[in-house]
Amino acid sequence: MKTVLITGASRGIGAGCALAFARDGYHVGVNHRSSADGAESIARQCREFGREAEVFAADVSDSTAARAMVDSFVDRFGRIDVLVNNAGGALRMPAGGFVEMPVDYWDSQIALNLSAAAYCAQAAARSMVAQGIEGAIINISSIHGDVTWVRRKALPYSAAKGGLNMMTKSLAVELIAHGINVNGIAPGLIHTKALDRYSERDLNGFNRKIPFGGGGTPADIAELAVFLADKSKSRFIVGQTITVDGGQSIDGSIDSMLDDSF
Repeated sequence: MKTVLITGASRGIGAGCALAFARDGYHVGVNHRSSADGAESIARQCREFGREAEVFAADVSDSTAARAMVDSFVDRFGRIDVLVNNAGGALRMPAGGFVEMPVDYWDSQIALNLSAAAYCAQAAARSMVAQGIEGAIINISSIHGDVTWVRRKALPYSAAKGGLNMMTKSLAVELIAHGINVNGIAPGLIHTKALDRYSERDLNGFNRKIPFGGGGTPADIAELAVFLADKSKSRFIVGQTITVDGGQSIDGSIDSMLDDSF
């Protein structure tokens, strides 16, 4: 039996990961913070592949809640083989730049996009080590861990994702001694419901600036996550954050990161 716990899995990339892992034979834990209906819908779809799936409600940016969630997952399934740290986002940005930024906005973005992954990874790694499980931890980062997003007023988001990339490297060095592999994925523009707030004109503009010809889908990220979790295929990939963006962060497309509208 293989098991995977995915944070922020009620929609978008997390939901795509849940379905891809279920299709690959994993029993799935679907975490959400406040989208119970969406999480249960994804769990039902996972069960259609003949897998067990359970919903776990927790705000993973709270260390106590994150640890309790991982413990509940292990109690339910008996083990944790793979953790996908997907929860994150930069959707509620205040007006103004860094000078005007409220400190609590900084704190909330670091907590959600960096600390949450650390809390969950620590709890999962403790369980893996205690049970002798040579598992995998996969951190969903962003191209904005390397490419600034200043005019989107997402400075703390970018800082957190940059920190997550370094955490992936550092944690990989420590945990590989236990047979636990740690890697990351840095998506570019991915078409999810989060983009619904943009007009068709804006989306067409974003897509034109991506050398591939447009944004990706959650499946583009999910299939790589499944690959990284499979030691028979990815055992020699250690501590890497792999960019999946259709060329968005290269070939002059950095300019698209700086548009006021994006």
